[in-house]
Amino acid sequence: MPETAIEVRNITKKFGVHTEHEVTALDDVSISIKDNEFFTLLGPSGCGKTTLLRLIAGFEYSTRGQILLYGENLIGLPPQKRPINTVFQHYALFPHMTVAENVAFPMKMLGKDDGETKKAVNEKLELVKMQDFANRKPGQLSGGQQQRIALARALAPHPKVLLLDEPLSALDLKLRQEMRTELKNLQRETGITFIFVTHDQVEALTMSDRIAVMSVGKIQQRGCPTEIYEKPNNRFVADFIGETNLLEATVSKVEGNDIFCKLSDNIILKGEGETGKNVGDPVTLAVRPEKIALSPISEQTEGSFTGKINNSIYLGTDTTYIISVNGKSELASVEQNSAVGKVRFKIGDEVCINVADNAIRILED
Repeated sequence: MPETAIEVRNITKKFGVHTEHEVTALDDVSISIKDNEFFTLLGPSGCGKTTLLRLIAGFEYSTRGQILLYGENLIGLPPQKRPINTVFQHYALFPHMTVAENVAFPMKMLGKDDGETKKAVNEKLELVKMQDFANRKPGQLSGGQQQRIALARALAPHPKVLLLDEPLSALDLKLRQEMRTELKNLQRETGITFIFVTHDQVEALTMSDRIAVMSVGKIQQRGCPTEIYEKPNNRFVADFIGETNLLEATVSKVEGNDIFCKLSDNIILKGEGETGKNVGDPVTLAVRPEKIALSPISEQTEGSFTGKINNSIYLGTDTTYIISVNGKSELASVEQNSAVGKVRFKIGDEVCINVADNAIRILED
C-alpha cells in the first residue's frame, strides 16, 4: 500500500479572527494524499482550495489542526524548510535571468555546488523539452514555454511534493489540452507527489488519480475521477462536475437496494444511492445527458417514456437535445453524431426516451 505523503488532519483556517470580518476559509478539513499520486483539489473560486495549498506550502498558518509530510508535523515550519515547491498561476520567473539561471536558482538557494546544479538544470530542461532555450530570457518565450520553465525550476531540487496552483489557467484552450498530458507524464516520470488546484472539471478528470471536490471550506466528496463523475454524493458535486439533469421526485417504492421514484408527471424511474429514504420522501435524481438514449416514437419500448424536442444544439462531435416531457420536466440528452454527420432529430419531433436504471443517481441532501 502506498505511503501517505501528505496528511491533513482537521484543519480549520479563519481570517480576521475576533473581528466583525471573521471568515472561515477551511472548516475541519481532513484528507490523505498518497506518495506518487496526482491529487487534485477541485472547486469554484472561494471554496478554500488555494488556502489549503498555501497551508501545505507554509505560506499561511492554520487556526487549528495538523499537516503531516511523510509523518512529520509541518505546523510552524517555514516554507524554505519544507521539501515542497510550488508552481504558481503566473509562473513568477525572474525576467533578468536566463532560462538556465531561473532553473538553477533554487539549487543555489539550497547551497548546492556548481556541478550538481548544472546536472539538475540540464536534466530538468530536457525533461520539459526546453534544453535548446537555456540562454533565453523569459520575455523571449511563449506562455507555454514559460510554464515549462517554471515546472523545471520547481522540479530541479527534486521536492517530495509539488504544488500546482491553477498553472494552466493563463494558457489558450489548445495549449491547455496539450499541457494536461505533459503534466501527467511529468508526474509519472519524476515519481513526485503532485497536488493540483483547479476550478476546471475537465483538467481534474483527465489528469487526476484522485479528486477532492470542495465547496464553502469543506470537502464535499473525494474519490477517483470515475467515482466522482458516475456516483456524485450530493447536488453540488453532481451539478459542478460535468453536465447533469437534476430532477425532483418522490420515493414511491423501496425493494431492497432498488428505489423507485416518481416524477411530477407520474413517470417512474429506478435509481441507486446510499440514501436511507422511505416511501413518500422527496429526493433529487441526477442523470447525465449522455445516459439518456433517444429513439423514434415508433420504437417505444416498455419502461421508456415520450417527449418532444424543444431545442437541438449541434457541437460537431455530438448534438445536445433539450426535450420537454409532458410540458412539465425538461431533460438534456447528448448523442454522438454519426459518421456522415447527420443529426437524427429536429425541433418539434416526438421521441422515445430511455434511461438505464444504473444511470440514475439518488443524491444525498
